[in-house]
Amino acid sequence: MVTLFSQEQIEAIAGALGDTDVGLKGSEIALLIAACEMTDPGEITKRHRIYNAFVTSQNARQDRTRILGFIRKAMSPARYSREPYRYEPMQANLNQALAFAGLVVSEAGKIETVEQATTLPEAQRRARELRTDLETRGVHPDVLRFCRAELLADDYFHAVQEAVKSVADKMRVRTGLTDDGGTLVDRVLGGEPPMLAINPRNTASERSEQSGFANLVKGVFGMFRNPTAHEARIHWPMTKTDAEDLLTLVSLIHRRLDAAHMPPRP
Repeated sequence: MVTLFSQEQIEAIAGALGDTDVGLKGSEIALLIAACEMTDPGEITKRHRIYNAFVTSQNARQDRTRILGFIRKAMSPARYSREPYRYEPMQANLNQALAFAGLVVSEAGKIETVEQATTLPEAQRRARELRTDLETRGVHPDVLRFCRAELLADDYFHAVQEAVKSVADKMRVRTGLTDDGGTLVDRVLGGEPPMLAINPRNTASERSEQSGFANLVKGVFGMFRNPTAHEARIHWPMTKTDAEDLLTLVSLIHRRLDAAHMPPRP
């Protein structure tokens, strides 16, 4: 049986892609419709333009192939190399819509299958439960920001993955670097002296703690930021307990970074 999007799902997807604040621009929509060989309804509101193109294509072909192709092209990370700030807000909005079709767009721009959400209140309830548990644990506020319903609409893995991004962002903000992943950790927490030190580094034990912390952060990045994580995600149905434990670990990293100092450099 061929899987089709429902009218409600197409409306939600078109609304996310054509969002007034963070969605595609009119010129981008025109190019994507043409690239996907869809019928362009012309200059109307962005969400209605996308919706009409999607409905016409699916009705005529009786499949959703070109709609999925449009989404893949629209969410290709390379498209946003000059405006990277646009990608994540649109991805979050789109994933909330796609969750009801059992789909999600990964950070790499790939469409993946996830457990289908049935109601928005379900996702909101999960967000409230997770946030309450984390607040009880005293988790860092920078981690709590990533426990929103739109992140949990696909699964807990995405919430953890987004929280891990906040660690890299904090390190970049504090140091002015633009690196990511292991390279960022090595430059910020390694070296003599490191750009950020979590202790005075006067003794062998303190220097060992600094090195161990760097390895911990690098391990978390490797688990959730490397391309292999996008593949593993399909096979890792994360539970709320898993998410709470991992987000607590991310919270620890945030607190140590907040308390870290910048040693004078020679």
